Amino acid sequence: MRTAVLTDRERTAVQAYLRLLHTVRAAFDDASAPPDCPRPPVVPPTVLAEAERALQDAGLTGNEEAFFRLLQDWCPEA
Repeated sequence: MRTAVLTDRERTAVQAYLRLLHTVRAAFDDASAPPDCPRPPVVPPTVLAEAERALQDAGLTGNEEAFFRLLQDWCPEA
């Protein structure tokens, strides 16, 4: 596996994305909700804004291919 050396801004973008991903997964995995009454997942706007701002600061806005390549190199299980 290739080792990626990320800039601070790229690392911040990857970390923000992972926080967003974990937040969404937690919303979908809410075992406390009754099975007959599904709730729509709620993502706090601050988590989404943090990810968007980090992508923009890293120069990755609109360049999903480059971002997901960085993500795959840095955190393959995501």
